[in-house]
Amino acid sequence: MTINLGVVDLGQIDLLVQEGFYSNRTDLIRTAIRNQLTVHADEVKRTIARRTLVLGLQHLSRADLERALAAGEMLQIQVVGLARIADDVSPELARATIESVVVLGAFQASAAVRSALADRMR
Repeated sequence: MTINLGVVDLGQIDLLVQEGFYSNRTDLIRTAIRNQLTVHADEVKRTIARRTLVLGLQHLSRADLERALAAGEMLQIQVVGLARIADDVSPELARATIESVVVLGAFQASAAVRSALADRMR
């Protein structure tokens, strides 16, 4: 993540760090982000419920995808946090069982699976 700040804002951050309010620039930025997330927490919760998103970690194993395949189901991965597909999942199994991938946060999968799902990632 890159943040572009004006020199005055950056100077004020450095002043607060010098005065001991924060241990470093990152500490101030992390605190500011957490404060804003707290301010908007109710809206985030409502949006997650409305959009039926998974909050936190969603791990899909080969067995999970094989069960979906056997049931004739196509999965829609919608995560706020971390979505992870196990390393032993083949690109073919992923394409046969995953209809779409929407991740607000981080998505971990093998390069082959990521490539196989590239047209299904939003």
